[in-house]
Amino acid sequence: MENYIPESIRSIIGDRPYQVDQVGMSDSQVVCFEDMVLKIEKQRPESDNEYEMMKWLEGRLPVPKVLHFERKDGINYLLMSRVEGEMSCTEHLMKNPENLMRIMAEGLKMLWNVDVSDYHQNFRLVDEELEQARYRVEHGLCDMENAEPTTYGEGGFKDPADLLHWLETHKPEEDRVFSHGDFCMPNVMVKDDHVSGFIDIGRCGIADRYRDIALCYRSLDHNYKGYYGGHVYEDVDASMLFEALGMEPDWEKIRYYILLDELF
Repeated sequence: MENYIPESIRSIIGDRPYQVDQVGMSDSQVVCFEDMVLKIEKQRPESDNEYEMMKWLEGRLPVPKVLHFERKDGINYLLMSRVEGEMSCTEHLMKNPENLMRIMAEGLKMLWNVDVSDYHQNFRLVDEELEQARYRVEHGLCDMENAEPTTYGEGGFKDPADLLHWLETHKPEEDRVFSHGDFCMPNVMVKDDHVSGFIDIGRCGIADRYRDIALCYRSLDHNYKGYYGGHVYEDVDASMLFEALGMEPDWEKIRYYILLDELF
């Protein structure tokens, strides 16, 4: 664990045993205790938003509860309760795709049912995300190595700047709902075959419902194809998600939001 931990947090965690979480692709340090989690990361809009979202969503969605928050020298220290359950990408859930698709659809609908009539946080609409994407492109922060194989190169975009230009000129009409913003399988917790909570909520806000659908579909597709070193499930098609949702997929929107996420 990082050498410096605010005394106010040390007084809470004491000498509890812990593990450092290695799942995910963020640059934060996540320290897991039996009943709480400490997230340490540089102050930025996403880490600030996670703290604000956690407070606003209390009583609205099953998300971690803020136990203590402190900011020092440009670092955010967020101590939160630990959500019960297991990640939706565990093997026994993956082996029952019909049930898993139902669970993921349940999670999406839980988000879309959040009443946002008194939502006063900054709206994370496409324009705002494109503005953040432009900053990342201009400062060389986009990772081309971990992009989808077809995003860059022959038949794809020349570079992140080329992709950004396309995104800016092809903005879709938005069907706005409450959105998780990073609706991938490790961020959806499951207990007793139902969604028990959502984690990593720093990109939550108001957005097109396809923002979450697209990343959910991609996460299912990658996990079932064994992209993360796991088993390949040859007879499973991630498009089963749309049967569970009871809707026809809009593949143009799905492509758009997957491409937008390539810049983050």
